[in-house]
Amino acid sequence: MAKIYKKKKTIPFNFGDKHKDYIRSCASNTYNIAEGAVRAGKTIDNVYAFAHELKTTQDKLHLATGSTAANAKLNIGDANGFGLEAIFRGQCKWGKYKGNDCLVIKGPSTRNKERVVIFAGAALANSFKKIRGNSYGMWIATEINLHHDNSIKEAFNRTLASKRRKFFWDLNPDHPKSFIYVDYIDKYIANAKEGKLLGGVNYEHFTIFDNINVPKERRDALISQYEIGSVWHQRDILGIRCIAEGLIYRSLAAEYAATDSKERKHFISSENVRIAKNFSSITVGVDFGGTGSGHAFVASGIEGNFKNLIALASERHLDEKEEDIDPEMLAELVVNFTKRVIKLFGFVTQIRCDSAEPVLIRGIKKAFATAGLAYIPVKSALKEPINDRIFALSALMAQNRFYYTEFCETLLEALGTAVWDPKKIEKERLDNGTSDIDTLDSFEYSFEKDIRRLLPTFSKSEGN
Repeated sequence: MAKIYKKKKTIPFNFGDKHKDYIRSCASNTYNIAEGAVRAGKTIDNVYAFAHELKTTQDKLHLATGSTAANAKLNIGDANGFGLEAIFRGQCKWGKYKGNDCLVIKGPSTRNKERVVIFAGAALANSFKKIRGNSYGMWIATEINLHHDNSIKEAFNRTLASKRRKFFWDLNPDHPKSFIYVDYIDKYIANAKEGKLLGGVNYEHFTIFDNINVPKERRDALISQYEIGSVWHQRDILGIRCIAEGLIYRSLAAEYAATDSKERKHFISSENVRIAKNFSSITVGVDFGGTGSGHAFVASGIEGNFKNLIALASERHLDEKEEDIDPEMLAELVVNFTKRVIKLFGFVTQIRCDSAEPVLIRGIKKAFATAGLAYIPVKSALKEPINDRIFALSALMAQNRFYYTEFCETLLEALGTAVWDPKKIEKERLDNGTSDIDTLDSFEYSFEKDIRRLLPTFSKSEGN
């Protein structure tokens, strides 16, 4: 008697008309590219179309990539319950194929033919080595603009012998002159229109408003994390390709230029801070200077149950002599700053220092013990990606959850004058000595450990 297969759970796919049209077009096109804002549903569209092709393709091996292998597994394999693992529930299992994680699929949906989807990272210059040596049928890639060009070229080469050659890419908007547009997407679209590229190009642009599965309340909450006019608002919400240039924190630039504290909406007096006495933690961030830079210290407090972030005090000591750092002098400066913060606000929970200088950190620990402050842990900073730190602060500002006191003159100047590097295609903070990067780093070290508790939905890597 033949075995009766029964799915245990139905996946609640719910596509809007624009998404349905894109998915249908995937069946007749080689190149399928979904670009647009966060939470637009781009990745789900491609996963659904890719899975549909897996059911009938004759090729055994297929490729799934992200900036990292973990990112690929999360967004393509899992996809919040809408990924390949769910679509082929009961017919697949995770395993290894030549050192790479893979999803082995075999069951009624594939007519009991084995299909192997290999997951790999593609962001590094040498990432292509992980996918070399195999011949793939189809290739699905999430955040293709974060892939290294070497990986893209290798993936194309590895699919030349496939029986059904198809590509499924998604991405959030990037710099208009990014290589992914100049060398690939825009070139493909133009060549297809001129009849120079065979196979067809299925390109669509989506925004969060095209995703009928995002309730208005959720959409509004997401949008509230973005400062209007910021590069992230333009790319992630409006879905516009734009250049990261000019001021990073526009509103703080205006506040830095203001002469009246009443014009500074993010300002809070230290007196009001002391009256509230509502801090769960106070952390001092320390950035070590060197030739041409300075030593910077910033103390920030987390108010209540991760309700607000408040910058309490900041200092910067320029290294005018351009000599090597005097460890004892530096340690004394950190001790004195910490004592000042304790006197003003009651306590300090921990110190977070630039992890690149372990010798200096040991010196600070020794100085703290001598000063009777051994109970305050001195640790290395996490050093999260700089743009993640910038976005987190921008999100808190947009939600009116970031404040600073009158003791933060150097911090306000650093934030108000921080700019993007106009010479870089990727979003990169200018660091050529004209901006106070020391204070920015020390401030970010003071709160980066709490980013995901201040912003529970935060993840700049999820963005689809």
